[in-house]
Amino acid sequence: MTQEIRDIFDRIAPVYDQLNDWLSLGMHRVWKEMTVKWSNVQPGDTCLDLCCGSGDITLRLARRAGKQGHVYGVDFSCQLLAVARERSRQMSGLSPITWVEGDVLDLPFEDNYFDGATMGYGLRNVTNIPRSLQELYRVLKPGAKAAILDFHRPNNPLASTFQQWYLDKLVVPIAEQMGLKAEYAYISPSLDRFPSGGEQVQIAQEIGFAQATHYPIANGMMGVLVLTKA
Repeated sequence: MTQEIRDIFDRIAPVYDQLNDWLSLGMHRVWKEMTVKWSNVQPGDTCLDLCCGSGDITLRLARRAGKQGHVYGVDFSCQLLAVARERSRQMSGLSPITWVEGDVLDLPFEDNYFDGATMGYGLRNVTNIPRSLQELYRVLKPGAKAAILDFHRPNNPLASTFQQWYLDKLVVPIAEQMGLKAEYAYISPSLDRFPSGGEQVQIAQEIGFAQATHYPIANGMMGVLVLTKA
């Protein structure tokens, strides 16, 4: 499954940002900025963006941490990392950014290393959610926060029905026009497998996070899991 997901993201890399803008009506930018703020990253911090993709959240972290900070962006898609690396070259006033092709289930960092962390639209795609959260816990400093943004199935039946209609009638057809139907059709089954916000909180608490809160946004179709290491 990991290789299959990696191949999907490698294929969509050239149009990933454009599709995100179209499919969210630009709202993904607001949600990502909220996620960065919830991570509580401060100027000068060393921070981590997991499943960084084309670098949208990573670049926001780098602005927030400033020139005295340092940001690491980790993803398993070499094609998306190439897009992220090129985007970062065109920007100034950022923290130094280190792009790492790696596995979030086995992070190449020391224990207690990061002052804050984010993950955008990645937790839903990992093969072992508890393991990924354990690795996140390991590399965070005591007291550090992490904020994890992702799609969710809404609890509200009307919102859930709308979400499915949106995926079936808008997302997949637009992707199909770009030759990427199969790549975006995977979203719906991935949502069916994804733990609810409450279940994510329980997993995080079992791992040892001192605080875990899930904030539903966009009528429950999105959510941000905010974690604090003891």
